[in-house]
Amino acid sequence: MTTLPDNWQKSSYSGPDDGNACVELAFSAPTMLHLRESDAPTAVLTAPPTPLGDLLRAIRDGLL
Repeated sequence: MTTLPDNWQKSSYSGPDDGNACVELAFSAPTMLHLRESDAPTAVLTAPPTPLGDLLRAIRDGLL
């Protein structure tokens, strides 16, 4: 079983009143990022920073 990080940070785009409808990011050594949706906290995408950053930019830019 994989241990999940305990340093989750909510996206600034989620806003203060979104409850369980937000995206959260966490970091773990050696340079891995974790992405989850707060309403499904055990479903976690884990990737190195570069590919995950590329995915987030594509989503932000409306390419996906």
